[in-house]
Amino acid sequence: MGMLDGVLGNASRIDPRAAAQEFSRLLSQGEQVHAAYQLIRDSFLFTDRRLIMVDKQGMTGKKVEYHSIPYRSITHFSVETAGTFDLDAELKVWLSGMSMPIQKRFGKGVDVYEVQALLSTFVAR
Repeated sequence: MGMLDGVLGNASRIDPRAAAQEFSRLLSQGEQVHAAYQLIRDSFLFTDRRLIMVDKQGMTGKKVEYHSIPYRSITHFSVETAGTFDLDAELKVWLSGMSMPIQKRFGKGVDVYEVQALLSTFVAR
């Protein structure tokens, strides 16, 4: 991902093998990364067991929050495509026991239909 893409908010797909190596300490034995995305400093990993959201915080990004969401706890989700004037696509994920969704914005670089298909596949299991 180029620096300009990061500034503009365009997300990019990360090679699943590279993501598995980078975040290997988060993965349980035998857990496999099927798809991964990066948006500026945040990352999203779709594994065979859960959705992992990596949120780097602060100016330096040394403080990191790892949000692990088992697919079975996702009650529903929505994706909103980018428009002509609204250039961001949006993902909303509702979890059981939470009234407000987790929201993440993507630039034009991510195929939100692909993200929706991944969630559909894993949530339906």
